[in-house]
Amino acid sequence: MLQLQDITLTLEDSGRTLIKDFSFTLRPGDRAVIIGEEGNGKSTLLKYIYDRTLIEPWCHGSGQVITKGKLAYLPQLLPAGLYGTTLAEYFDGTAYYCHYDLLDRMGTEPEQLFENRALGSLSGGERVRMQLLRLLLDEPDILLLDEPTNDLDIATLEWLEDFLNTALQPVLFISHDETLIENTANVIIHIEQLFHKTQTRITVARTPYREYLARRGALMEHQNQVAFKQRAEHEKQMQRWQQIHDKVEHRQRTVSRGSPSEGRLLKKKMHAVLSTGRRLEREAESFTDFAHSEEAILARFDESICLPAGKAVAELNLDSLCAGTQELATGVRLTVFGGEKVGITGPNGAGKSTLLRFLWEQLRYRRDITAAWMPQDYRDVLPYDRSPIQFLSRQGDKAESVLLHNRLASMRFTYGEMNGPIGALSGGQQAKLLFLDMVLAGANVLLLDEPTRNFSPLSAPVVRDAIGRFGGTVISVSHDRKFLSEVCQTVYELTPHGLEKRTFRL
Repeated sequence: MLQLQDITLTLEDSGRTLIKDFSFTLRPGDRAVIIGEEGNGKSTLLKYIYDRTLIEPWCHGSGQVITKGKLAYLPQLLPAGLYGTTLAEYFDGTAYYCHYDLLDRMGTEPEQLFENRALGSLSGGERVRMQLLRLLLDEPDILLLDEPTNDLDIATLEWLEDFLNTALQPVLFISHDETLIENTANVIIHIEQLFHKTQTRITVARTPYREYLARRGALMEHQNQVAFKQRAEHEKQMQRWQQIHDKVEHRQRTVSRGSPSEGRLLKKKMHAVLSTGRRLEREAESFTDFAHSEEAILARFDESICLPAGKAVAELNLDSLCAGTQELATGVRLTVFGGEKVGITGPNGAGKSTLLRFLWEQLRYRRDITAAWMPQDYRDVLPYDRSPIQFLSRQGDKAESVLLHNRLASMRFTYGEMNGPIGALSGGQQAKLLFLDMVLAGANVLLLDEPTRNFSPLSAPVVRDAIGRFGGTVISVSHDRKFLSEVCQTVYELTPHGLEKRTFRL
């Protein structure tokens, strides 16, 4: 069992509260997912639960974490100190020979545990499997998983879904993969930052994800209807009150001095009218508020962007696709025209990112198009030591600075986040920054490597809508099943023998 009592997490530098007075009990059989917009404290909460010292340099925490049993924690990124560790070293000293059933369930042969391959050289899917296996060999009672879906191909995502649904331990996890959440989670923990990130709200629902969204939408709609009806009725009452007030006031001004009794009567009547007005004002103070929610906001591409349908934007004819000296695929052929939205998928390590980088080098200097690239590793294009304002600035004048501050504020960046180092932002905030840069550049060709991987499940539909409405050309590597289904008109799988067209529908 895992019990949280009155957990509060506050950022040391800004004093902003991420989590306030949060209490929750993880029960046997729970598969609880933590969702919320970028930078809302999801990973910070998971770290605090596992080991509060992990957040101490930059975040202050209070409240009790009560556990019965052993916790196992899978971090979002492989710790830097383990990149050079071999599999043999990683599994040295474990009693794997007592858990052949577990190895079989994880799809791992015993011989793999003695290999000299470094953890850092494994594909994303292999790395997650090996980390999970290492955790499970210690026979934990509770699993804490921070975005285990990052970098996983579709086959591994489906394997992870089965793993979560059949796990013997209760699981508390963070994920951006909507399909996985829909297929596995039976508890939703939704963290929101409202009113320009000055107020935190956490909702816990013991329902599947789709049901939670439906209930949330219905409750918000009902609340808004009640709030609107109360205010509309109040407005009518105030109009009637104002008419009576004005009529009595007019009579008071015009009453004859020779009618003192009428004057006293009107004074009493005005006293009653004013009393009614104060009562109506007090009633208004207790009205139901309109529903507040943290909606996902993303910069939108200019609606005028368009490329002719007959224009060949990309033409690829590779006899061999290589990463260094390793041949990944042969006979790679691809032609993409104006306005097309092409998705490329395939197993981890197939060479998808290598292919997209090759296309970027082909297109980046073309003068007949304006190409933009969103790599999987944002460090390839984002200067982590500079601020978002400095990164986006092209002219450097005051007018541009005001414009950029306004654009970032509309995407819920705080002033401190706009002017602090990019490296301190969450992955989702960095992704938003890249999208805004592509919008400001007026790009009409987008090369996107896992564009939704760092967006929350509530933001991802907004991302899909923005890219779906984009009038230019999109070539995207993705394992996001909803993205491939809803946005991409054509989907290719990269195989050792080239690109093969796939029909992809959820």
